[in-house]
Amino acid sequence: MTAQPAFSPALLADVVALTAAMCDIESVSGNEKALADAIEATLAAHAPHLDVVRDGDAIVARTHLGRAQRVVIAGHIDTVPVNGNLPTTRAVGPDGEQLLVGRGTVDMTGGCAVALALACRLPEPAVDVTFVWYDHEEVEAHLNGLGRLARTRPELLTADFAVLGEPSNGAVEGGCNGTLRADITTRGRRAHSARSWMGVNAIHAAAPILERLAAYEPATVTVDGLDYREGLNAVGISGGVAGNVIPDACTVTVNYRFAPSRTVADAEAHVRALVDGLDVEVTVTDFAPGARPGLDAPLAQRFMTAVGGAPAPKYGWTDVARFSELGIPAVNYGPGDPSLAHADDERVPIEQIRTVERGLTAWLSASI
Repeated sequence: MTAQPAFSPALLADVVALTAAMCDIESVSGNEKALADAIEATLAAHAPHLDVVRDGDAIVARTHLGRAQRVVIAGHIDTVPVNGNLPTTRAVGPDGEQLLVGRGTVDMTGGCAVALALACRLPEPAVDVTFVWYDHEEVEAHLNGLGRLARTRPELLTADFAVLGEPSNGAVEGGCNGTLRADITTRGRRAHSARSWMGVNAIHAAAPILERLAAYEPATVTVDGLDYREGLNAVGISGGVAGNVIPDACTVTVNYRFAPSRTVADAEAHVRALVDGLDVEVTVTDFAPGARPGLDAPLAQRFMTAVGGAPAPKYGWTDVARFSELGIPAVNYGPGDPSLAHADDERVPIEQIRTVERGLTAWLSASI
């Protein structure tokens, strides 16, 4: 197989063109190798000032300038599956806005392209910088490349502050909500549907669960000055044996998005309280804690001064929570509307890519 070439100096000088070139190297989760190879080759060719470590398809590149503080700039290089939306194209929005369209433009190759350009372009930033491009973010959590690094090479992630290039409309989104999924199961007794009175219908018994979920009013919780909107919803329901059998089991799957001030134990207790008094079984199947904004850290305050604007909360879960677990304050800051992530018409305003480039350049070049 032909080695993936490095991106050219001309591409590194134009983050929009670089974003398009990176997106056009298809990198659906599990197939990140070609893009990882190109990033590694680019660093070797254009960033001799960086110490580069590769771990699978994750790449860590670090300065060693003896600065008093170190920051991480990170992003995942994988995408959800392509659906006729590569190669990238250019378009004009209804208001005349210039757009880059295609898989990965929002989630989150634009942020990764900015990081790669700055890694090559800024040999002497004001702080030591660790750049991380990692694999397998869009799939099961145990495969996540950043999580793998945190477990097996935590020394590579040591820092005082982190910026994750997740899409945030070119503005700062602090922390993130946590997430918990649980199966709520009712039990019944099978019988022939012609003699239904001899059985107990588990699907019918699930009705009170759905009624409580429909009536549920989610909270808005203020954490460190940011308002996090919660949500508790049914996201799946399963049950039934055959078309002539009264079902003996029904499971409602719920997803609770909870404010970062709550622990996972708090979240589980909240879900169990919702169905208190019902004859059900509750099994937690997946969870990830949230992350507080971390905007009170001095580096975060200087970051906000450099990039400008007012911070907002991140409602969806992101890998800032992994940095939070390591004791590293972290924020989301990247181009793209997060509501367009994974959409077939995924598209990013070109100016947002340049905005993030200018913001990070100003921050890394400032006297900190």
